[in-house]
Amino acid sequence: MIDESSSALAVKNGSFPLRPRPPGASLSKRIAGTFMGITVILGLLVIAIVYEFTGRALRAELQQRAWAVATNLSDAAAGFVMGKNFLELNALITKYARLEGVAYVFVEDIKGEVIATSQGALPPGLRSSSSQDMRQTRERALTFRGRPVQETRVPVLEGRAGAAHVGIWTDVPETEIRRVLFPIVSLIAAAVVACMISSILLTRRIIRPILGLVATADEISKGNLDATVALDSKGEVGELARSLERMRTSLKVAINRLSRN
Repeated sequence: MIDESSSALAVKNGSFPLRPRPPGASLSKRIAGTFMGITVILGLLVIAIVYEFTGRALRAELQQRAWAVATNLSDAAAGFVMGKNFLELNALITKYARLEGVAYVFVEDIKGEVIATSQGALPPGLRSSSSQDMRQTRERALTFRGRPVQETRVPVLEGRAGAAHVGIWTDVPETEIRRVLFPIVSLIAAAVVACMISSILLTRRIIRPILGLVATADEISKGNLDATVALDSKGEVGELARSLERMRTSLKVAINRLSRN
């Protein structure tokens, strides 16, 4: 164990070995890195939440629109189906097929036979089974011409005259989601960058008095007991500065006592 005199002389002569600084990032870089990491994670989380809720809202709107179009078509086609006016029925089908986002439209009779369609030849995968209950409204997801489609089937005259089918492209909402999200993501990205810059500035402000105390402690360890300790800090940093000042004063008094001896 080192006694008081040898410790004091070692401090005076600056013979205490200095410990090598630990490898890795400095404290300021670690704090700034932590702040920036948290900011980036929060930004990505906000983007994910906005994307999810926006996607749900647009998909719900798509389903509602498909149901509304199919219901209107069913009501409008009822008279033509019952009167077997297939010319007017095909004209009606063509009109609905031109609506934005509509992939195809067709009407089938109570036996499941297609009596009017917006497509020249309806693919077999779009046909309904004749055993299905025409009185039930039904939705299904399928692929048409290599693109995803949400189909809604609505009975005509409560299923007594058949059913109307409307297919809506489901990849259209994805494009709309990207269009809506782009300005939102840009704002979030700008906010993340601003927070990162603020975290760097804030870290420098927080760490500056600590770095000053580290430099002062380094001077004291080299034997410079006249080093000035900044005591203008508050809180825990201020307590650390006062403790360092008391240590410096005690060491200086001890060395002066040894010098007289």
